[in-house]
Amino acid sequence: MMARRRKKIPQEPVSAKIESLSHEGRGIAHVEGKTVFVNGALPGEEVLFQYKKRRSKFDEAHTLEVKNPAAERIEAKCEFFGLCGGCSLQHMQHDFQIEHKQSVLMEQLTHIGNVEPESVIPPLTGPQWGYRRKARLGVKYVEKKGRVLVGFREKYSPFVADMNHCEVLHPSVGLLLGPLQSLIAELSLIRQIPQIEVAIGDKVTALIFRHLADFNDEDISKLKAFAEQHNIDIYCQSGGLNSVMPLEGTKPKELSYSLPEFDVTLKFLPTDFTQVNYEINRVMVHRALELLEVNSEDRVLDLFCGIGNFTLPLARRAFRVLGIEGDYGLVERAKQNATSNNINNVDFRAVDLAKDQMNEDFLDDGFNKLLMDPARTGAQEVIQKMDLSSINRIVYISCNPATLARDAGILVNEKGFTLKQAGIMDMFPHTTHVESIAVFTSQKK
Repeated sequence: MMARRRKKIPQEPVSAKIESLSHEGRGIAHVEGKTVFVNGALPGEEVLFQYKKRRSKFDEAHTLEVKNPAAERIEAKCEFFGLCGGCSLQHMQHDFQIEHKQSVLMEQLTHIGNVEPESVIPPLTGPQWGYRRKARLGVKYVEKKGRVLVGFREKYSPFVADMNHCEVLHPSVGLLLGPLQSLIAELSLIRQIPQIEVAIGDKVTALIFRHLADFNDEDISKLKAFAEQHNIDIYCQSGGLNSVMPLEGTKPKELSYSLPEFDVTLKFLPTDFTQVNYEINRVMVHRALELLEVNSEDRVLDLFCGIGNFTLPLARRAFRVLGIEGDYGLVERAKQNATSNNINNVDFRAVDLAKDQMNEDFLDDGFNKLLMDPARTGAQEVIQKMDLSSINRIVYISCNPATLARDAGILVNEKGFTLKQAGIMDMFPHTTHVESIAVFTSQKK
């Protein structure tokens, strides 16, 4: 069989009118009847663009020049915008970003789930800059440049972007990219550190250095000095997640974040999942409990509970709460957090909610309310298999509007619930990521 030839990418710039915006925030144009997704373009603009990729059904391109800027266009704050793949929407006014994300959610609910909320929840917004507390940074020694790069990947390639600071990362790391480049350039493993994981608590910043060979004594001394100078903790990762260890000869401080409204502090490991944006997380937890209408008589089931981000605040308001999570390590942290916060009306269990043979006996205790915060793949398996007859109210937190819409369709069209409300939460400003929340009520009640 002959190999399929790649379509040749035109080198000459092309001019076109942008008709609308895709879910990913790219301008949509048509050239000779074919759809072109144009990064950096807004509806109504006439732009000059350069093709980047050609596919059978659509092409991808990048804006070179805007001939008539839309009213929603602004100048990007970050000098690396367009090169770095971390942000896609800095050229849009923030209000327009919110409007776009809300429209994406509503369109997905309609077209995928065949459902529509009775009312739209006002968007949750927070800080637009310096908000990001979890990240994975690429590291690369570039021979041609003769130096180390540390940052996010480039927009159109797997290469690490040439940047020395980041506007969306929390300043404890966002302003540290240049010093990190200089540090790694002095290590013996200059070519054997592929990435750095970032985990930031309320008071502590931790960096996990992935390394493909062992650090020598001089490396360790330099890493210690750097950590002390910049008030951070360094961990080393020689293999999988189980290999993550504190830098030799150091005792890292405990990572934690607080939810003051509920008098809860959650401790976590640098490898644990936590929400990226703490300010949004605090108001999200408040809104979730408000929408769930939790009271002292409620028995609440919290699925995909992690370290107890929703579970422990729920326990402050409800009669009893059970948190279910598939990761045994997170369950242990959740139990420890319950103990350290003196919360006794909560239990945690490790259950793989995606397994075909999922045990449903955790529903036998008559839970009447349900909160869930699944991963991007959603909660289809557990929703389809669970007996929800005792549940009268559900709050669903989602990081993927497409899977939320699919699951909403199941809850409404198969399980007899009503979609009362839905709206977005701006967890990731300047990106196309859409975090949302939805409320379902039982039609039997």
